[in-house]
Amino acid sequence: MTHFDEAGAAVQAALDAGARYADARVMVRRSESLSARDGAVEDLGFDESAGLGVRALVGSSWGFYAVPELSEPAARAAGRRAAEIAAASAAVPGPPHDLVPARAVTASWASDCVIDPLGVSLSDKGDLLVRATAAAKAAGADVAEANYEAWDTRKWFVSSEGHRIDQHIRECGAGVTAIAIGDGEVQRRSWPSHRGQHGTRGWELIDEIDLVGNAPRMAEEARALLTAPLCPATETNLVLGGEQLALQIHESVGHAIELDRILGWEAAFAGTSWLDLSRIGSLRYGSELMNITIDPSFPGALGSFGFDDEGTPATKRHAVKDGIWVGVLAGRDSAAVAGLDYAGSVRADGWSRLPMVRMTNVGLEPGPHTLDEIIAATDDGVFMDVNRSWSIDDRRLNFQFGCEIGYEIKNGKLGRMLRNPTYTGIGPRFWQSMDMLSSETVAWGTPNCGKGQPGQIGHTGHPAAPARFANVRVGVRG
Repeated sequence: MTHFDEAGAAVQAALDAGARYADARVMVRRSESLSARDGAVEDLGFDESAGLGVRALVGSSWGFYAVPELSEPAARAAGRRAAEIAAASAAVPGPPHDLVPARAVTASWASDCVIDPLGVSLSDKGDLLVRATAAAKAAGADVAEANYEAWDTRKWFVSSEGHRIDQHIRECGAGVTAIAIGDGEVQRRSWPSHRGQHGTRGWELIDEIDLVGNAPRMAEEARALLTAPLCPATETNLVLGGEQLALQIHESVGHAIELDRILGWEAAFAGTSWLDLSRIGSLRYGSELMNITIDPSFPGALGSFGFDDEGTPATKRHAVKDGIWVGVLAGRDSAAVAGLDYAGSVRADGWSRLPMVRMTNVGLEPGPHTLDEIIAATDDGVFMDVNRSWSIDDRRLNFQFGCEIGYEIKNGKLGRMLRNPTYTGIGPRFWQSMDMLSSETVAWGTPNCGKGQPGQIGHTGHPAAPARFANVRVGVRG
């Protein structure tokens, strides 16, 4: 048998047991992680898993069942069990539960990968991390850490509507952090972001990051931060670097536009959303510079794929257009309930988890400026970059963020380094204050987005560039 045959057997068994729709995913995933501290390898992890998960729809209720055995008998048993679970749930009448129509396709897709990250020797990977941490230590870090991660995922998807799709997705990332310890003070600087940079690419991504070359500067900046003045508490122009803006997008836009949160289906792990579907197409989310796209086809970004876990092809669409909220992240069932005609944002973090609405690549389209132009046009303000802490309420509305590093801006030039910079705001008011946006976009990767119960870890991407926001409260304490 092939993995398509196993998935097909599960789907047919679910239909035979009374399901009106069923789909099944076989997933085989290998993952690897490596970390180093202070010039020595500290930890190595490797995992491999394989299994099949099947969904069945009976009436208005889903059933899901997963097995770690890839055989026809196990697949058929899983399909029957999924239908039985759905039927038990359907015994309690509920509203009609339709699916947005989908065109059945037979397709194969693979992410671009020049150098297979799992094909690079462990000795080469360990040597890279050791050299990066040693370089940071030599430049003055009290503690230096570096890490690498990679995932190799193969999927085979079959649905009762005729889908037959296989995908091969390779992802990896790495980063280095320097920590300086002073008298009652600890500061850190991270490259290229607070959790490294990740993408749906091969080892070539990690080569481009240049951990060793950037580690000494991280150590020097961490040590300088120990004695830098505190970020003043005031209201001023705030210029955010692209890495921090990527997290701002993730927390105050990406999660807020997840349709299951808006509908109240997802609330246990991290709350719902402040958005009201009756205002889609009319609500002003931000300034006219704010154009947010949902784009799983973005080359090399961490939230990229060919098809989601319902077989919907990767399609770019706007979530915010010229500042107006116009779109959501949706699945076929939630979109039907909301009266929408599109889906495409459903994924699971493994074969044993029920697929759910997840961010793909949610990011800002480029603006007309450069960072240098933004700084030069700012008479008074603060520049902040690289996230250190974040807090946002369970409706994704009120937030407070802290960054690793800040600089005052005076008369169009960067001035003194600032320690412990923070800022706070309310989502739509903050985004409406964006008055300059750079064209220097980077697709930042978030490999640890949590959602669901049982919890699932999602890989998401956030194209972002530096931007300026007017009249923002900074230097917030507590």
